[in-house]
Amino acid sequence: MKHWVQAARLRTLPLSLSGIVLGSFLAAKYNAFDSVICVLALLTTIGFQVLSNFANDYGDGVKGTDNENRVGPERALQSGAISPKQMLRGIYITVFITLVVALLLIYTSFGVENFTYSLLFFVLGIASIIAAMKYTMGKRAYGYSGLGDIFVFAFFGLLSVVGSLFLYTKELEITAFLPAFTIGFLSAGVLNLNNMRDRASDILANKNTLVVKIGAVQAKKYHYSLLTLAFVSALVYVVSDFKSPYQLLFLIAFVPITKHFLVVFKNTEAKDLDPELKKLALSTFLFALLFGLGQIL
Repeated sequence: MKHWVQAARLRTLPLSLSGIVLGSFLAAKYNAFDSVICVLALLTTIGFQVLSNFANDYGDGVKGTDNENRVGPERALQSGAISPKQMLRGIYITVFITLVVALLLIYTSFGVENFTYSLLFFVLGIASIIAAMKYTMGKRAYGYSGLGDIFVFAFFGLLSVVGSLFLYTKELEITAFLPAFTIGFLSAGVLNLNNMRDRASDILANKNTLVVKIGAVQAKKYHYSLLTLAFVSALVYVVSDFKSPYQLLFLIAFVPITKHFLVVFKNTEAKDLDPELKKLALSTFLFALLFGLGQIL
């Protein structure tokens, strides 16, 4: 059990839950919050994230990407704690459980009278499962082709925030795309940071992440852009709908993000970026909480 908990990488959950938390706060702003939908949405997202972590462990493990050259923490397959066959079984079980919870979420939100919406979100759920598995699994894993950033931005940002808000309101709120952009940019920043750390070992393993493709110098500039765009997106939303100084609470979250910006700017050793992963992920979660609170206070 200890090895399965480690393979689930629970420390990644705050980042994946950030979009749902923010979407739920926005639902409260529109007087549409539902606690049952919230709990089911959080559980579904946890399922997707654990599935993604299991799949990444399996995909990188069988491809040999996780080896002695890797800078980050040792993975389950890499260490031999869990065999490839056992991990595959764990992936299938996680898919089943997550799909059941997702169906409960869809039914709770839309019932039987909104079949079109139910079908749309069922398709999105299947797409999320496929995206979680295909990042590193299979011959055409998109994480090995430099497309991971796009998928993270779309699923962690846009779908997570705007999609969860739609589950509550049954309406597409266009302005919600701005804070969704912020979550998406910061989530892509976490992935970019991970890929900057692993650049040397990824090159040896033929894992062509975006960082491998554009190089270390451009990867830093890309990282600065992500953090800046995240701030601008949130600020534009608040300024365009300013009602209370509480809406500026989110600026507190950008204090550690600014410090992180400076650490990356001064960094010369890839391995020293590892602690920054946790800092940026938790700062993203803090942003979701503070931005959301600012909308309802």
